[in-house]
Amino acid sequence: MRRRPALAPSLVVAGALLLAACGGSSSGADAPAGASSGGLSGEITVLAAASLTSSFQTLGTQFQDANPGTTVTFSFGASSALVTQITQGAPADVFASASQKNMDAVVAAKAATTSTPFARNVMEIAVPPENPGNVTRLSDLARPGVKVALCQAAVPCGATAAKVFENAKLTVRPVTEEADVKATLAKVSLGEVDAGVVYVTDVLAAGDAVKGVEIPADVNASTTYPIAPLTASRNAAVARAFVDYVLSAEGQKVLAGAGFQAP
Repeated sequence: MRRRPALAPSLVVAGALLLAACGGSSSGADAPAGASSGGLSGEITVLAAASLTSSFQTLGTQFQDANPGTTVTFSFGASSALVTQITQGAPADVFASASQKNMDAVVAAKAATTSTPFARNVMEIAVPPENPGNVTRLSDLARPGVKVALCQAAVPCGATAAKVFENAKLTVRPVTEEADVKATLAKVSLGEVDAGVVYVTDVLAAGDAVKGVEIPADVNASTTYPIAPLTASRNAAVARAFVDYVLSAEGQKVLAGAGFQAP
């Protein structure tokens, strides 16, 4: 099956291809989520926030298993960067954002007509396993000499971290501001900084590569993730079916297992 040109420079992950009889998009989008429609076919490209990488890879595989003949290709990155790709006409079928603000920009550009919240995420401090900066609480991030990595302010993980610092009345001066949450976490796991402020889900997905330091609930902040099929989709039936799958009980189970909260 012919693949669309890759969307660069985002990280692109292609789901496993399951072949079925040739055929175009059909009315199978109305089939119950999680069940094989028998009519869906063809490929879609899903643009999704970097923090969704692991869970959406799983969802893509499960969706293809339930709908033989479909292929889901992912492009992960900062939500703000994905908005730029969409509004500049990059070929895509579904957008999953890490903030409503970025989704609203896509709707305002008439690249989507509506969106639905499907998950919620909160922040956590990530430190290297040895914790060289001895970071044990949020206020330690403001100590002189502690090297902190954050996401850029325009990125949802950066904006949400800023809310945490505002809530805690804390001034944190990062040594680096990264393009997305995965890049921020990488600075921590490689030992290039003493701490980074990322999502709870990213700390969980990193396993032994980092340690998590909880942020008190009374000052923590969250972001809500919306999803939408895009109006320029070349396979509207499969795009709608994938969105429905993310919103289904099966999809929500995967997200909960990755540490996401219900929206």
